[in-house]
Amino acid sequence: MENNEHLERFFEQMKNQDEQLEIPTFPSVHTRKFGFWIPAGIAASMGLAFLFLQEPTTVEITSPEVVIITLQEDENQNQHFTIEETTFLDTWESPTSSLLTEY
Repeated sequence: MENNEHLERFFEQMKNQDEQLEIPTFPSVHTRKFGFWIPAGIAASMGLAFLFLQEPTTVEITSPEVVIITLQEDENQNQHFTIEETTFLDTWESPTSSLLTEY
């Protein structure tokens, strides 16, 4: 019990000493705030520039993108090349499909 009272008195004295201490005032720090208006103005300027700086594009006639070259054999066993130009490939045959039928 004696130790408890002794400890309580010790901490009471510490509290009293802490209450008498002078706490220095810290200078206030002014931070520079990055306002909302600056990014909004930049975004608005870029949006307007994008709308006004676009040039109308002309539609160009596309050239054929696909050239189909086929090798055909007639009834006299003569082979002829046929060349076709088109903008899309409507049929496709695997280059290895002949391996399935000939060998």
